[in-house]
Parts: sequence; structure tokens; C-alpha cells
Amino acid sequence: MKKLTLLFLAIFTLFGVNAQRQKFGFVDTEYILNKLPEYKSAQKQLDEFSNLWQQEISNAYALIDKKFKEYKAEEPLLTANQKREKTEEIMKLETDVRKFENEKFGPEGELFKKRQELIKPIQDKVFKAIEKVSQDGAYDFVFDIAANVVFLKTDPKNDLSDEVLSELGVVNSKD
Repeated sequence: MKKLTLLFLAIFTLFGVNAQRQKFGFVDTEYILNKLPEYKSAQKQLDEFSNLWQQEISNAYALIDKKFKEYKAEEPLLTANQKREKTEEIMKLETDVRKFENEKFGPEGELFKKRQELIKPIQDKVFKAIEKVSQDGAYDFVFDIAANVVFLKTDPKNDLSDEVLSELGVVNSKD
């Protein structure tokens, strides 16, 4: 928040009196994206992948839990060698499920890659439309209110979101 406040202070200090002549606008990329059918479709695909993988992980943890309970029930009857084998088996299952979880949901996991594959082209298209609208309207600055930029007061006439949607071929009005 401090960085953002300092940014605005720097902008107004830098431009001084000329800042009054600067043209400002804002968009809500979250609002824009949620109005795009291809974004909704991509998000649905991501949710399906995520739910499928999450179910596999839940099933794996349930199996681990079951094996651990079986081990605890049998433990007094097992030899030291059998105990070691069973604990190694459970530990391997835990390691495998954690590895699977990281492969799917980790920072470089399949979900991240799928999101890049499905969502990034849509975001790029939106940013190109924002750029075109801002150039056509001769805006000096366009802020994204979806990116946690806090405006204490905004004039709806400076909201370019519907213009961007129009540029993208989506005819819509604010809900």
C-alpha cells in the first residue's frame, strides 16, 4: 500500500501542475475477463483438471490413512522386519502422493502450465484491447482496479471496462 501511495505521489510530483492535464482512466480486468465466454470456458477446464487431481490426491491420502490404521492394529503381532516394511510402504505412498501433488499444483506444475496455456492468450488479448482503447482515447494512465489499486473516489466516466469489452466484441453493460 505504501508503494502504491508513493507511486501516486511521485506521479503528481513529477507532473506538478501538468498532472491536471493528464488523462486518467481505469479498467476492471476481473470484470472484463468474467464477461468473456472463452475465459469462462478456460476457467471451467482448469477447475475440472484441478478437481480431478484433487480427488486423486484425496483418494491417495485415504489409502495411506487406511494402511496406517491397519498397521497400527497389526503392529503388536508384527516382527521388527515386518514393521519396517510396512512403515516403508506407507512412507513411500506419502512420498508418491506429495510428489504427485507438487507435479500437479506446484509452482511449475501442470495446473500452472495449463493456466498459462489457456488463460494467458485471453489475458494478452484483453491487454491489447486495453492498449487500443487507451491509445484511441489518448489516456496517459490506465489503472487496473482488479489489481488492488485503491481509489477513494472514481468517476464512472473514467471506467473504460465496457469500452474494452466492446473492443473485444462483447456488447455488455455493467451489472
